[in-house]
Amino acid sequence: MDLSFILNELGEEREHYFNSVSPPIMQSSNFCFKDVAGLREAMSDEFESNLYSRGQNPTLNILRKKLAALDGAEDALLFSSGISAISVPILSLLKTGDHIIAVDNLYSWTIKLFKDFLPKFGITTTFIDGAVFENFEQAATPQTRLIYLESPNTFCYALQDIRKVTGFAKSKGITTMIDNSYCSPLYQQPISMGVDLVAQSATKYIGGHSDVVAGVLTGSKALLKKIFEHEFMNTGPALSPNSAWLLLRGLRTLPLRLQRSFESTRIITEWLASHPAVQDVIWPFSPQFNQADLVSQQMQGCGGLFSLTLKNSSFSKIEKFCNSLQHILLAVSWGGHESLVVPAIASFSEAEYSAGDDHHQLIRMYIGLEDPHYLIADIKQALEM
Repeated sequence: MDLSFILNELGEEREHYFNSVSPPIMQSSNFCFKDVAGLREAMSDEFESNLYSRGQNPTLNILRKKLAALDGAEDALLFSSGISAISVPILSLLKTGDHIIAVDNLYSWTIKLFKDFLPKFGITTTFIDGAVFENFEQAATPQTRLIYLESPNTFCYALQDIRKVTGFAKSKGITTMIDNSYCSPLYQQPISMGVDLVAQSATKYIGGHSDVVAGVLTGSKALLKKIFEHEFMNTGPALSPNSAWLLLRGLRTLPLRLQRSFESTRIITEWLASHPAVQDVIWPFSPQFNQADLVSQQMQGCGGLFSLTLKNSSFSKIEKFCNSLQHILLAVSWGGHESLVVPAIASFSEAEYSAGDDHHQLIRMYIGLEDPHYLIADIKQALEM
């Protein structure tokens, strides 16, 4: 389907809601029926029916069709947060005694899920450097049921060879899942590379305005229905109709926002790479990125998230730089209209800081929709403080 059709027309049966250009917010908790037979039919298959908004809802269904089409997937499930879109399917797919292979440097709450939560149920995880394919083969056991990817991953943006990993997983009967929040469906399509389930934080680029928290999971209809009928409906992570409408609003401008962020980030990272106070700039589309060949095979772009390190870095120097920024906001997340910065040191104290730990040096920056030269001026004055 054409991208413009997906974003502006798919699922929008305007003749059913007074020919309104903008889709309605069906702010209803439940739905009524003409007779018991109709109610019985809806109750027998809530995955395909509007019965109670803990399951499906007309506003959510418009968004569901669009997000599935963007990913090239059969269907989609919507969640109240990105971590719900990760946690619920994993709880659905796994049982006591199962084993997960996960890549290093994941989103922090995904790490907590694997390290702290799942062991309570006898589910174990082996973390590997996913940039080396052989590590997947070596980590696999007869109990491995899931390979979990995040490509590129958090802060250092290491990629995994998605096609190679999914080929291996299919040969072993292992399910694959990926967090595709970094690229969005516009810049990377994991389903086409063999991934079974694709999760995203819709809070990021899909919403795009820093005013809604949401998650999306795409994959085969059969797999999503299995997840929906048990763990999804029992844990109740449903997205509200109002939040779904905000995501529909955000989708209208998704290509323009991503393109602007991507182009501005290229300008800013090139400038940073030549600045005498900067040690490294880590961004998949930088000329010096160490997995450039894989980037060209898997990604069409990547938006505005990158990391940098300072020369002669120290805890106080990193903190001073971040505190000196006047127009780039000190905040978590990314994908909105505003530029953001968060250093790795924000997650621990100065006593825990190690000058020899490369990860401790990282400063993650997101470039939003402001003029890139306006942002360069802000970064320049902060580097010179």
